[in-house]
Amino acid sequence: MDLHLHRADYLQVGVTSQKTMKLLPAARHGATQKVVVGDHDGVVLCFGMKKGEAVAVFKTLPGQKVARLELGGLLNMPQEKIFIAAGSEIRGFTKRGKQFLSFETNLTESIKAMHISGSDLFLSASYIYNHYCDCKDQHYYLSGDKINDVICLPAERVPRVTPVLACQDRLLRVLQGSDVVYEIEVPGPPTVLALHNGNGGDSGEDLVFGTSDGKLGLVQITASKPIHKWEIRNEKKRGGILCVDSFDIVGDGVKDVLVGRDDGTVEVYSFDSANEPVLRFDQVLSESVTSIQGGCVGKDGYDEIVLSTYSGWVTGLTTEPVHRESGPGEELKLNQEMQSKISSLRSELEHLQYKVLQEREKDQQASQSSKARSAAPSFSINDKFTLNTDDASYSLILEVQTAIDNVLIQSDVPIDLLDVDKNSAVVSFSSCDSESSDNFLLATYRCQANTTRLELKIRSIEGQYGTLQAYVTPRIHPKTCQVRQYLIRPLSLHQRSHCIDHDRPMNTLTLTGQFSFAEVHSWVVFCLPEVPEKPPAGECVTFHFQNTFLDTQLESTYRKGEGVFKSDNISTISILKDVLSKEATKKKINLNISYEINEGSVKHTLELIHPKLEYQLLLAKKVQLIDALKELQVHEGNTNFLIPEYRCILEEADQLQEEYKKQPAHLERLYGMITDLFIDKFKFKGTNVKTKVPLLLEILDSYDQNALIAFFDAA
Repeated sequence: MDLHLHRADYLQVGVTSQKTMKLLPAARHGATQKVVVGDHDGVVLCFGMKKGEAVAVFKTLPGQKVARLELGGLLNMPQEKIFIAAGSEIRGFTKRGKQFLSFETNLTESIKAMHISGSDLFLSASYIYNHYCDCKDQHYYLSGDKINDVICLPAERVPRVTPVLACQDRLLRVLQGSDVVYEIEVPGPPTVLALHNGNGGDSGEDLVFGTSDGKLGLVQITASKPIHKWEIRNEKKRGGILCVDSFDIVGDGVKDVLVGRDDGTVEVYSFDSANEPVLRFDQVLSESVTSIQGGCVGKDGYDEIVLSTYSGWVTGLTTEPVHRESGPGEELKLNQEMQSKISSLRSELEHLQYKVLQEREKDQQASQSSKARSAAPSFSINDKFTLNTDDASYSLILEVQTAIDNVLIQSDVPIDLLDVDKNSAVVSFSSCDSESSDNFLLATYRCQANTTRLELKIRSIEGQYGTLQAYVTPRIHPKTCQVRQYLIRPLSLHQRSHCIDHDRPMNTLTLTGQFSFAEVHSWVVFCLPEVPEKPPAGECVTFHFQNTFLDTQLESTYRKGEGVFKSDNISTISILKDVLSKEATKKKINLNISYEINEGSVKHTLELIHPKLEYQLLLAKKVQLIDALKELQVHEGNTNFLIPEYRCILEEADQLQEEYKKQPAHLERLYGMITDLFIDKFKFKGTNVKTKVPLLLEILDSYDQNALIAFFDAA
C-alpha cells in the first residue's frame, strides 16, 4: 500500500525548541484536533482549523523561552492539560487557556527536558534530574554527562515507577528512586525517547530512542536488564533525530513510527509480518523538524502528520487528496471557493507589502536622525558541530530563522573542507598566509535565496588544534553578523566508547604532580571531544575512546595528583604528552612524566592502517587510468579488447571519480599518519629521524606492507 501525503502549511509562530508542539485529544473519533505550540518568545498558542484558516483558541503573553511542552491529566483519562517548561518554572494551562499552575522548581539551571504522568513530574536540567509528585520533591540524580531527554514507563501498565534518562555519553540510564538500576549502551548520543505505540507496546516496557547521528532503535526496559529488539542504522547519512511519535497513518491497524530529523527529513516506518520496521514514506522539508505528531487537524476524517519546524512553521502532511472528485455543481462551488481564497491572499499580501515599506521608511528616518542609536537586529542560530563515526569527519550545521546570505569560515588550524551533496551554496576560497596571520583556511559560502540551513563537512588532523570560526550573515536589513566558535581538539578524531580491547599492545603515559582532580579533568576536556565539562562525581574516573579514522583506542584514568593514559597508538601518547605538558606549564604546575613504550604497538598500528592505505592507493591508480582507457575506447569503438579489470574501471568510472573527489587529501592524510608514527616511535627513544622521512615516503610510493614494517624495524 503506497502512502501519499500532501503538504499544508497552517501558520508560523516564533522559533521553536525540540518537543514543543502537541495535538489535543479529539472530541470524537475522526474529528479535527486543536494544536498547541510554544516558542522562544515564551508564547503558547492553541489553534484549530476552520474553513482552511487557522483560528486561535488562546494565546499567552510573551515570557521566557518555552523549552518543552507536554500534555497531562488523570491516568487513564484524556490528556487535555497543557504543561510548559520555561526557565526553571513549570506552568499549566487548561485546553481553554486558563492558567491553573505556576510551579517554581528552584533548579539552578534551565529545564531542558520534561515528562508528565498523572501527578508525577519528571524534569532534567543539563546534568540534574528531579522527580516531583504533586509538586513535592521526591527524587534527585546527578548525571555524569548531559541529559538530553527524560521519560517514564507508563504508570498505569508497569507496577514500578521507572524513569529513563537519555544521556550524551551514549547511555540510557534506568532509575529507581534516586539510584541507577542499570545502564544501556546505544549506538550514538541519544537525543529523544518515546513510548512505543504511545503506551510502551505489548509489555508497557518498550521504548523507542533516536540518536544525534540519525540512528533509531527499540529497547525493552525490564526490571533487571534491557532487551534490544531492533535498530535502524543511518545508511542514507540523514540528519540527527529530534522527535518521534506513534500513529497509524498507513491505516492498517498497526501504529507506525513517525520520525522528524534535524535535516528536515520526515519518515514513516511501518511494521512487516516479522514485526521489523520498514520505511514507507519520507519527505524532506527545508529546515529541522522539532516536533512531530499524528492526528487530524485540517479536515474531519483525514489523518495527517503534524510538524513544527525550527523557524516556527506548523505544517501538516495530510492524506486528504489535493484534487477531489466532484460533480458539475460541486466543481463550480470549489472554483468559487478557490477564487475567494486567492483574492483574500492577494489583499493580505498587498497589506503586508505596504507595512514593510512603512517600516523600512521609519527605519531609514531613524537611522538618519542625530539621536539615533545603531541597534543590530537580533536573529537566532541553531548550530551543531558533531563527529561522524562513519567517515571520521565533523559536520557543522548552521540553521538560521531567516534566509542566510553568506557564511565565512575561518580556521587557525589546518583542516580539509569536504563536499556535501545537499549543499547548494557556492564556495570560494581566499589565499592565506598562515605564517604571519595564523589563518590556514578562509572560505566563503554564498547561499541561494531562501536557504535557511547550511551543512559543512570538515576533516581535522590529530595533533593540530585550534579554533574554527563561522561568521553568519543573514538576508536582513541593516546588515548584521554573528560569530560562532568551535574548538578543534588535539585528539579531535576520538569518540567515547564504553569498552576496550585489553589484548592489544598498549603504550602507557603516566603523569604525577601537584594538580587537583578538576585541573586534570579540564586538561582531558581540552584534549578530547565528548567529555563532560563538569568533573564526574567520585575521586577517580576512567574514560575509554576510539579513534574513528584508525580504530585505535585510548584509556584515560585520572585522579588528584595522577593521570594514566594507555593507547595502542604511539602518536596518541605523543600528542597527549606534548599538550598536557604545555597546559601544566601554563598553570605553572611541575609534572613528572614517565612512559612505557610497547614495540609491538607500531606493527599493530601499521596493520590497522594497511587496508585503508591499500584501498586509497588502488582508488588513486584506477582514477589515473580512466582518461587513458576512455581514449582507447573512443579509438577502438568498443571495450571488447580490454581485460575484465579495465572494463570494470570504465563501467564504474563515475562512481570512482565521485568517491575520489569526496575524499581530498585522503592518501596524504594516511602518509602523514605513518610519518608521525615513525617520528614518534624514535622520539620516545631520544632519536631524531626527520632526515629519514624522504626515504620513508619513497617506500610509501611503491607501497609494500612487509617492506614498510622492515623499514620501521631497521631505522
